Amino acid sequence: MLILPTRRQVLGGFGASALTLSSGGAYAFIVEPRFRLALTRYGLTPPGWAPGHRLRIAVLADIHVCEPYMPLDRVAEIVAATNALAPDLILLLGDYPAGRKVTWHRVPLSDFARVAEGLRAPLGTYAVLGNHDWWDDPKAMRAGKGPVEIRRLLEARGIPVLENDAIRLTHDGRPFWIAGLADQEPFRPLGSRQSLADLPATLAQVTDAAPVILMAHEPDIFVNVPSRVSLTLSGHTHGGQIRVWGYSPVLPSRYGQRFAYGHVVEDGRHLIISGGLGVSQLGIRVGVPPEIVLIELGGEPPAA
Repeated sequence: MLILPTRRQVLGGFGASALTLSSGGAYAFIVEPRFRLALTRYGLTPPGWAPGHRLRIAVLADIHVCEPYMPLDRVAEIVAATNALAPDLILLLGDYPAGRKVTWHRVPLSDFARVAEGLRAPLGTYAVLGNHDWWDDPKAMRAGKGPVEIRRLLEARGIPVLENDAIRLTHDGRPFWIAGLADQEPFRPLGSRQSLADLPATLAQVTDAAPVILMAHEPDIFVNVPSRVSLTLSGHTHGGQIRVWGYSPVLPSRYGQRFAYGHVVEDGRHLIISGGLGVSQLGIRVGVPPEIVLIELGGEPPAA
C-alpha cells in the first residue's frame, strides 16, 4: 500500500525545503519511511508446531515514535491496519522511542502507549524491549536495571513486557509458549557490551513439550537458540533501511547479511526478522518499506 503525502503534509511535516529534493531523494527521505506501509506475510509450519494448528500472529517491530517520521497519527494508522488483519496474537519486538538523530520533536511515550493500547487480538498483545528503550532512559541505563519507562507505560495499558519470561497460552485447545528475552545491548552508550538476555533461564520456565515462540529484539542471539524453539522473531536491523537486490550495505549485526531481513532457516531452526516500521540513525528507507508482518503458523507459504 502506497500513501502519497499531500502538499500540506509535506510542508507541515518536513518544511518547505523538502520541495527542493530530487524525486529520488524525496522518495527515500519522505515517501518510503513516512508514508508507505507494507504487509509482509509468512506461512510456515516450523518444527514442533502441529500442522493442523493455524495461528495468526501480527508482528510490529521498531516503531521508533517521533516527529516527523512516526507521529501519533501514523501509529494510529498502524494500529488500525494491524487490527484489520484479525490476528489471534500481536507481538511487539521493541524499540518504541526513536534516537535523537532522527527526532525533530519528541512524542511522549505515554501518548504512544495510549495509542498502542488500541491493539486488539483474542490472545492479547505482548512486548519485549529493545536497545533504544534503554538508551532513551539514561537513568535506568546507568542503574543497570529496569523497568525502563516504556515498560511501565505499556504494562499500565495492559500490554505485558516479557524480559527473560515465558508464558503459556492456549488457542483452539492447543497450548504453546511465548517467551521474551531482555535486550542484548542495553548499555552500549556507556561502553559496555553486556547483554541482559538470559536464554537458558527463559527457556527453563517452559514446563512441558508445547511449542515455543521466542521474541528477541536483536537477531544475533539466534546462533544460540536451540531446536526446542519452534520460531524466533526479531527486529532491530530495519533490513538495513537501504536494501537493493536483496543486499543491505549497513546492518547493526555482527553477522552481516546472514541476519539482515526476512525468513532465515538454519539447521531446521526458523527465524523471521522484521524490517520494522520506523527509522534510526538516518531518516531514510529505500527498498525496505515500513512493514507489518503477518505470520500464519500451520499455513502455507504465500503465493509468489
